Amino acid sequence: MILILALVLALLFLPFPWNVAVIVAAALVEVTIALVGLRYARRRRAAVGIESLVGQTGEAITPLLPDGQVRLNGEIWHGHAGTAVGAGTRVRVTAVASLTLEVEPVR
Repeated sequence: MILILALVLALLFLPFPWNVAVIVAAALVEVTIALVGLRYARRRRAAVGIESLVGQTGEAITPLLPDGQVRLNGEIWHGHAGTAVGAGTRVRVTAVASLTLEVEPVR
């Protein structure tokens, strides 16, 4: 976008040596923005799959004695806690086994 704007303005309003300099500078800015964007996109890991649930917090919607239901990201999961957890308690996912979330109460 910067390159197109620079092309139009440089060719219409600037004399010969300056219009080339503005076009080259705009092209360098465009390439730099693209390279920085690619580097940032490649560095971030995709958060997909069940493994991405570990560490997130949810809410126990039924008492976990030791099994019950947990709401996480708007979804209802089967939950298992090592200790008794009351309904409405905030819980943190520590592991995922099959489709059961291993949780612990958030302190």
